[in-house]
Amino acid sequence: MENLPKQLIENQIYDIRNLKVMLDSDLATLYQVETKRINEAVKNNSEKFPEDFYFELTKEETEILRSKFSTFKNSLNNRKYNPKVFTEQGVYMLATVLKSKVATDVTINIMRTFTKLREFTLTYKDIVIELKNLKEDLKLNKNQTIENTKHIKTAFELLTQILEDTKKTDDKVMGFRVEKKN
Repeated sequence: MENLPKQLIENQIYDIRNLKVMLDSDLATLYQVETKRINEAVKNNSEKFPEDFYFELTKEETEILRSKFSTFKNSLNNRKYNPKVFTEQGVYMLATVLKSKVATDVTINIMRTFTKLREFTLTYKDIVIELKNLKEDLKLNKNQTIENTKHIKTAFELLTQILEDTKKTDDKVMGFRVEKKN
């Protein structure tokens, strides 16, 4: 279990309540124990699992998972209770409570995956911010271009008016005029 495929772990990390979490049943499979052993470990060590380390899904959340992912149908159908999910810190704490070589190895892989996901998310966030800034700049430039176009049109209209006025006044030139002899 030393080198679990990163993709396997990534596919078992879900975004629920704006948190990256893993299902108790998925962790049990990875740790090679029954799901009830995971839940017993949490119950017997409740002081090590504050609410930001794990929580139980609501019926609605469970139903959403069932409807979105066919793999959940198998693992969630025969349960008497709603599944628990663990945050990154909760996964780490599980390894300290379970104290097996498999749990330690699996947790190392999970922690690395969580770290990679976090790095990706931060990079993605920076890219999104840059794109939003660029979009705003383009809006400003577009507005400025529209404004400049209006000013240029006004300038041409004024120049056209000046040229027309100049043609009209050519016949009424002010100043000294020499008469032509025939």
